[in-house]
Amino acid sequence: MAGPANADAQASSPIGACGGSYHEIDHHDIPGARIHLLYNGTTNCVVTWKNNPGTASRLFASIAKQNADGNFTNYIHDDGNFTTYAGPVKVNAAGTCIDWGGGTSSYTWMSGRSHCG
Repeated sequence: MAGPANADAQASSPIGACGGSYHEIDHHDIPGARIHLLYNGTTNCVVTWKNNPGTASRLFASIAKQNADGNFTNYIHDDGNFTTYAGPVKVNAAGTCIDWGGGTSSYTWMSGRSHCG
């Protein structure tokens, strides 16, 4: 599992933030941002991207893979004041369910058990 990088390093896209080998497999819109889920065949990556980058404000990205007991306990987060995006947060989860999401200072969304197998 890999932890978050410095989100204000300013990649130009969610793919750029995760790495060129990733492609988007899902997203979820929240007020003020879009949470992107990307995958490269082995590793899932989450980035929460502001709709209107510029001023630093709270953003977070989060991901966990399902444990053998069916629970999600080892979340990886990137949470802070960012001008453009939070993340990337990554987890190796091929063949395993994940819980992914993110948010802003006023809104949080998590997928629940998803993208299994």
